[in-house]
Amino acid sequence: MKRRRKNVSDYGKQLLEKQKMRFMYGLTERQLTRYVNEANKTPDPKVSLNKALESRLDNIIYRIGLATTRRASRQLVSHGHIVVNDKKTNVPSRKLIIGDTIMVRDGSKDSPLFLDIRKGESERAVPNWLTFDAKNLSGQIKADPAYAAGDTLIDYSAVFEYYSR
Repeated sequence: MKRRRKNVSDYGKQLLEKQKMRFMYGLTERQLTRYVNEANKTPDPKVSLNKALESRLDNIIYRIGLATTRRASRQLVSHGHIVVNDKKTNVPSRKLIIGDTIMVRDGSKDSPLFLDIRKGESERAVPNWLTFDAKNLSGQIKADPAYAAGDTLIDYSAVFEYYSR
């Protein structure tokens, strides 16, 4: 029987948190590094990083309930099912701002992908900084994403420590 090391080093914990963030948001190493470096230039890096990650188009589609996973939301965007401010887009990493409107393209509304949502069978709690109209399959950003240390599954401090090496 092989024995495992019981104690994980600080570096190991930081690496695990960074990987958890990467896989949770579906980012490449290069993308996450860029987000962390940009956040480090602000007065409150944790809030800035959270805002940058939560403001991505693929994440917002997941948050309003148009997709069951972030990976599925990336695919919806990539396949051209989503319209932002009346313009079709296929860039999942697009940064959205307050006032942007997200909706399913008219040609895609009858797709089986959105059947449960239109019937009202799919109920997901939408964050209070977003609004969602299930009948029209559209949503809007009404405020910046809220950051609360206790609400997130990720230890942002460990991620910043990892990148400070």
